[in-house]
Amino acid sequence: MDILLKYFPDLSEEQIDAFRKLGPLVSEWNDKINLISRKDIENLYLHHILHCLAIAKYLEFAPDSQILDLGTGGGFPGIPLAILFPQTHFTLIDARAKKIKVVKALADELDLKNVFGVHARAEEFKGQYDFVVSRAVAPLNQLKKWSDHLILKPQYHSIPNGLICLKGGELLKEEIKALPQGSYVEKTPIDQWFKENYFQNKYVVYLQA
Repeated sequence: MDILLKYFPDLSEEQIDAFRKLGPLVSEWNDKINLISRKDIENLYLHHILHCLAIAKYLEFAPDSQILDLGTGGGFPGIPLAILFPQTHFTLIDARAKKIKVVKALADELDLKNVFGVHARAEEFKGQYDFVVSRAVAPLNQLKKWSDHLILKPQYHSIPNGLICLKGGELLKEEIKALPQGSYVEKTPIDQWFKENYFQNKYVVYLQA
C-alpha cells in the first residue's frame, strides 16, 4: 500500500481499504486460477496495481463516463481504476469465463458497484464507451480493430475518445508503424510519474478513435 500512497496521497479511507483488500484477494484467487505469474505475486502492488494506475495519471475519467476494459484477465487495469474512479462505470470483458468469474468475485468482495464483468470476445462485443483501456493483450493494430466500433462519438474529456493502453518493450515502435496511415497516437513514458526502475521503457499509449 505504501507505494500507492506515495503517488496517490489523496485516496479516501474507502479507497485505501479497497486497495488493502485487493492484494490478498488477488493472491488468494491466484492460487486457484493463474491470473499473474506466481513468481511476481510479491510485486503485485508495484508491477500490477500501480502500473494500471498510470492510466489515471494520463487522464482523469469523468463521473458517469463509460470505460471498457478489453481483455481484462483477472481485472487489470479495470479493478484498480474502478477503485480510483468510483463515479465512473467500468465494463470488464474477457474471452475466458474463469477470468470473469474472478472479476465478479473481486467486485463483490470489494463492493464495487461500478464494475460489470462480461464473458465475451472483443471482436463480437457490442456497446458504446468513452474509452477502451487495455493491458498486455494484443498489438496496437489489433486493439484498434477490436475497439473502433465500441467508442462513442460525443466527447466529455480533455482529449477525444479512444483507446488507452499500457505498453512497453522493444516492439512498441513496430506496433506504432503498423497502424493504419493517418492514425493519431501518443506514447507517454510512465517513468515521468513513477520513478521506480520497473517503469523504464513502459508507456501509456493513446490512440484516437
